[in-house]
Amino acid sequence: MRNLNLSPSEGAEDEEMTVELDLDDGSHVVCAIITILECQGKDYIALLPLDENGENDDGEVWFYRYHEDENDVNAEPELEFIEDDEEYELVADAFDEYLDNAEFDELVDD
Repeated sequence: MRNLNLSPSEGAEDEEMTVELDLDDGSHVVCAIITILECQGKDYIALLPLDENGENDDGEVWFYRYHEDENDVNAEPELEFIEDDEEYELVADAFDEYLDNAEFDELVDD
C-alpha cells in the first residue's frame, strides 16, 4: 500500500486536491485527485498524474483501491494497486460513467 500526502494545489482557484506518490523507482509524482468512486462495495481513487508544470497533456488516469482508517480520522489514506484485470476494467467503466454524468450535469447547468 502507498501512503498519501494530501494537499491543496498552490494557487489553485478551486483548491484542487493533490497527492504525491512515491513510485517504486524512488521518484515522486504529483497527481490531481479527480474523484473517489465506489464500485462493488469498494472505494477507488482516480488520479491525474501531473508534470513539473502541473499539467497532464496525455490524459492518462491512474486508478487505485482507496482505504481510509475508520478508527483514526487523522490517518493518511492508503492506496493499493489493482492487479486484477477484471477489477480494473470494472473501475474504468465506473469512471467512464462518472465522466458521462459529469458531462451531462455540465450540459444541464448551462
